[in-house]
Amino acid sequence: MRIRTYRTVVLGSGAAGLCAALRLDAEGVKDFCVVTEGLNLGTSINAGSDKQTYYKLGLCGSALDSPRAMAESYLTAGGADGDLALVESATSPRAFFHLANLGVPFPYDAYGQYAGYKTDHDPAKRATSCGPYTSREMCRAMIREVERRNIAVFEGELAVELTTRYLGEENGVPKRKVVGLIAIDAKGEPIVYRAENVVFAVGGPGGLYKTSVYPEAHVGSIGLAIEAGAATKGLPDGQFGLASFTDLANRKIKASAPFVPKEFRWNVSGTYMQVVPKFISTDADGVSNPREFLREYFDDLGDLFGRVFLKGYQWPFDARKVFGGSSFIDLCVFRETTVRGRRVFLDYRADPEGFSLDALPDEAREYLEKSGAAIPVPFARLQKMNPSAIELYRDWGLDLATEPLEIAVCAQHCNGGLDVDCRWRSVNVEGLYPIGEVAGTHGVARPGGSALNAGQVGAFRAAAQIAREASTNPGESEPTTLSLDEAYSSGLAKDPEISNLVRRVAKLATRARRARLAGVDWRRELEEIRTETTRVAGILRSGKELASASSAATEQWRRLTSESEPFELALDDGYRFDADERETLRVFQLFYARATLLRACWIYSASKVGSRGSSLAISPEGRTISEKFPEDWRALDEDPKYRDMALCAWTRTVDGEIETEARWRATRPIPEPDDWFENVWRDFRDGTIYR
Repeated sequence: MRIRTYRTVVLGSGAAGLCAALRLDAEGVKDFCVVTEGLNLGTSINAGSDKQTYYKLGLCGSALDSPRAMAESYLTAGGADGDLALVESATSPRAFFHLANLGVPFPYDAYGQYAGYKTDHDPAKRATSCGPYTSREMCRAMIREVERRNIAVFEGELAVELTTRYLGEENGVPKRKVVGLIAIDAKGEPIVYRAENVVFAVGGPGGLYKTSVYPEAHVGSIGLAIEAGAATKGLPDGQFGLASFTDLANRKIKASAPFVPKEFRWNVSGTYMQVVPKFISTDADGVSNPREFLREYFDDLGDLFGRVFLKGYQWPFDARKVFGGSSFIDLCVFRETTVRGRRVFLDYRADPEGFSLDALPDEAREYLEKSGAAIPVPFARLQKMNPSAIELYRDWGLDLATEPLEIAVCAQHCNGGLDVDCRWRSVNVEGLYPIGEVAGTHGVARPGGSALNAGQVGAFRAAAQIAREASTNPGESEPTTLSLDEAYSSGLAKDPEISNLVRRVAKLATRARRARLAGVDWRRELEEIRTETTRVAGILRSGKELASASSAATEQWRRLTSESEPFELALDDGYRFDADERETLRVFQLFYARATLLRACWIYSASKVGSRGSSLAISPEGRTISEKFPEDWRALDEDPKYRDMALCAWTRTVDGEIETEARWRATRPIPEPDDWFENVWRDFRDGTIYR
């Protein structure tokens, strides 16, 4: 066992974590390190989809924009805090130009203007991109800078516990303080980190869903913070949409990727839909009984083709676009795959049966005409409008000219997460700074691409706050790494917080080995988690099913952590974890996250929030979606009284049981601060802005 002492640990090395490391260094903080499973792992460096767009304040042309106007765009769907929206808007230019200055090739014109385009839920042209791998370019630029600055990075380490100390309660909410964290390296050796601050940049809950566009390399570790007592906000507010997943076995891969997965996953948004491909479904073998299944849901082919076209820039499943809108397509695909057990493919090789340009709605036809793509066959239209979309799949060994593309409704992003204030501090765990997707800074829905901006802004805010506290509370020490024996001989191990961390390692070893003795197969348990979460907590949510699944999830946790084999490893029993024990501990935090998510989804249902965002609440009291759907598919309308409210929750484990406390609170409005320059300058000089 090794014991490392750092004042601040950045956990995670995606776009948010890397930015936090650079900003801490720029702010003069030296007593910190980055802990990661790998610089080439995670969502930011391995994904496209929402990660190909960067949302920022408008920086081109004559269109008027302001931080206030941009902040209002974040609040339109409800559930978002105005102070966070204002910070993300106001800081977006600074964060964006930080990336541009590091060499991220965002396009600008001959006059230096950074052009923009409209994205999901965006009333202005604020979005920008440097191609399908924008977040990868961001990560690579920041990795180069991290290496240039010789920032300490520990790779190959899996965090298995975030340790906190109980401080008491405030207004009924338990308050805690970060003590440190425990990781296990690739050889199975545990590493104890003693830290006052943890910048928690672990990404979204990618490991919770079976049909997912999160890259395989990303699982997510939000469960570590939830089990440590951190409050959550808006956990049920996920984002789902149509995405492809291509088995890469026996394919000739040309893509230059940091991590080669078993599947290549990608959103089928934009021109992939605007060229109006053919939707076919087959039996489970992927070949037998092919048919164009969408036709059974539409009486008018023009309506069908028009809604497929709209999926291009209305990509996320949206409860508001089900009745007569483009999100009806997602429901048809969901029914075909999840309910009927068939497989669905996009076929670009031939036009859908009955397709003609004249049958298209005016908006779609005019778009294709202006793009020079008013021609037969989806593949030809795609070749004309966006040839790089074809090359993207060819790089991964799939040619859209010769074979279909398998798709499903996939989990893509979590708009909720850990509850933070406008400095990106956990609202109830002192020293914890959740940034990136794991921070619940967005509401029910958000502009596409705002996730990348949020991660960068959160990094700026967290680093500035940590630097401020370090300057007002000096005592920075030289980082140290000691073996357990050296810690004992030096007296460091007598520090009560260090000794507690060491004892926690023994408890984690006990948990892992007890699970093995009980016959727990982490692979089987993980498959069960993903299948069940996709079924009950995806785009279609039933209160009855959520209640049952929530109870089953907490029971699963109790069963897996029960002391049916009562023993506890002593401090001198040895601590090396084998690969299965390491993965078992990873899955344990997913158990905890899943139980918390399902409980929150059930509370949404019990509160009768109704259908909103990327989920449709199914209830006998709801409206019939379509006569073509099952009778029990009745959607409950959104209750507008929850529009400006957020569900906040925290958990604790008592006698092996997960107990959740939750409350609805009003979302914070957009602040209206004094913007008189002399007053702002004074507050900036004396540090009032940090209070």
